[in-house]
Amino acid sequence: MSHRNSKSERVTLLDVANALGISAITVSRALRDPGKVSEALREKILNQVEEMGYMPDLAARALASRLNGTICVLVPALTHQGTLNFVRGIEARTLGTDFRIQYANCRNDPEEERRLIRLFLSQYPAGIIFAGLDVPEKTADLLKSGTCPVVHVIDPALRTKGAAVGGDNFEAAAAATRHLLACGYRRIGLLGAHADIRGQRRQQGYRAAMQEAGLYDPALVVCDHTPATVELGCRLLRRLVNGVKGVDAVFCQDDDIALGALFESRRLGLRVPEDLGICGYGDLPYSAHTEPPLTTVRVPAFDIGYRAADLLVRARAGVDGADGVVHLSFELIRRGSTRSSCTLRRETADETLTAEM
Repeated sequence: MSHRNSKSERVTLLDVANALGISAITVSRALRDPGKVSEALREKILNQVEEMGYMPDLAARALASRLNGTICVLVPALTHQGTLNFVRGIEARTLGTDFRIQYANCRNDPEEERRLIRLFLSQYPAGIIFAGLDVPEKTADLLKSGTCPVVHVIDPALRTKGAAVGGDNFEAAAAATRHLLACGYRRIGLLGAHADIRGQRRQQGYRAAMQEAGLYDPALVVCDHTPATVELGCRLLRRLVNGVKGVDAVFCQDDDIALGALFESRRLGLRVPEDLGICGYGDLPYSAHTEPPLTTVRVPAFDIGYRAADLLVRARAGVDGADGVVHLSFELIRRGSTRSSCTLRRETADETLTAEM
């Protein structure tokens, strides 16, 4: 059987189907939703597609459905390592599908965020993954005005309706703070950066744990409304130590800030973890390789991206449950930047003995 090879003639889905002696619907199903056909048939179809050089007509599809094949992803910052892991998850899920990914960076600016949403909606995307700063009423109404599904990457605890993927930043930060308390630290500071909704939840979790212990002091909270960087961590720790007496630990809103705090502690002559305990957030690739290695909260950024994209792909396929809420757990990774439990027991015993003397 002869196939179309002329560059002036576009190979169609029907051409592929006719070459295999199957229906065009079966070919379409194999390309759009591989799980609905056998592995052997899918392999046969993919080989035929490659041989004939078939390319889906995305423009025609968008015209017919008033939706193009683009998944739009909005993030506060594209350069952060955690965001890159999130992006890898999205791309892993959409690999081999007809969907294309378009990223936009709002640069932590709410007005820019809404402008980008309007731009996205004007393109009739297949869906939007919104990992934005917040979801105020104005932004929520704007997202609802579109004709495509939207997946929010946010604390699932903050949403009761619609598709959402994320972890509980409040509980994760509270667990990190309780770990510092369990290590025997008492004057525990918070070093924070630009506080989007996730950052706000981490700050709230820290405050709740400190209040629960009866040790919360607003003077221990040092934040700056700029992106989280190593340089910011250096500045914030110096500001805290110079401004407040007795600081013996810090919970950092982000691992970049924690790394800066680690560098600055050496310049200040503070031993980590003996004089100063440091706990970060994010478990970035370098965190296990600092000296000492950083105690931190591990966030499944890759999985969050993968599951967010999966919800959109399933929504486009009309699968039930694609508007659900996916709650992913965190993990506290204990490393050398905080005291070990044996150190805690020894220091507690020494303090008790001194008091009795």
